[in-house]
Amino acid sequence: MSLMVFDFSRPDSVVLWKPINDGVMGGKSGCRLEHDPAGHAVFSGQISLENHGGFASVRCHPGDLGRESIRGYLLEVRGDGKEYRMSLHCEDSYGKLSYQARFHPCTGRWTGCHLAVADFQPRWRGHPVPEAPPLQTAHVRQISLMIADRQEGPFTLLVRSLAVEWAGSCSG
Repeated sequence: MSLMVFDFSRPDSVVLWKPINDGVMGGKSGCRLEHDPAGHAVFSGQISLENHGGFASVRCHPGDLGRESIRGYLLEVRGDGKEYRMSLHCEDSYGKLSYQARFHPCTGRWTGCHLAVADFQPRWRGHPVPEAPPLQTAHVRQISLMIADRQEGPFTLLVRSLAVEWAGSCSG
């Protein structure tokens, strides 16, 4: 069984998403999340390596995202050939530990990406934190979409939806 968290078919679905780019560390990358009237969100921008930059993200703090017994996260996306990350944050402030899972959506066609809870690895400012505890889905407060790893140039990720998959579900 899955539960829709974000349905990007509605124009108001992108209002709570705010950019957090490498400018917080001196970089020059930029991005935005906008609604497309065709019924999806568009995460797009430009990655610059200038001033040691190299990442762009949009983050949402919709309230209590935390739930017990989550088995995974389901994204319906259309890619551009680049690799992206979804990050889950268990704290309400920027700069804390996050749990990140990478995904590489199909180029030019809609596809489902399943990110199992075990795929989310603890990181702090892009660096692995192997001694951190595993993700506790009940504590998730914020979610973000990110492009990193020095993938210089323009990017565009189309997103139709984000859902959570409950443990014991038959879908997947």
